Amino acid sequence: MSDLDHRVGVSEANLVVRHLKLVGITEDNIEAIIAGIDGTFGIDAVSFEDAKSTLHIGYDATHCNLDGIETIIRDNGADISDDFWMKMKEGYYQFVDENIRENAKHKPWSCHRVPPGQTHKK
Repeated sequence: MSDLDHRVGVSEANLVVRHLKLVGITEDNIEAIIAGIDGTFGIDAVSFEDAKSTLHIGYDATHCNLDGIETIIRDNGADISDDFWMKMKEGYYQFVDENIRENAKHKPWSCHRVPPGQTHKK
């Protein structure tokens, strides 16, 4: 796949897929949650699995973060499950998202380059 296979603002290198188990879901608020998340810049795809009450989200971690998605969920009257495994996954997701953001900002460095402002001696 290439970056052209995704929505605007989503890079293949920074694409992550998250699975969040939700509680407090109704037919009305799940539609509002999906619409709110889908309208956020950097979201590639969002869907909801009724049988498992799980929200599946694909997004570019340099433009979106899990905290913003959680805010949209909570603003619409639902919440992320409070069980042990969901808390573990949530912490892992936040850790990986932060690493992706930091790596995207990092400027590559090489010890073989001449430092700025200096010239080679011959």
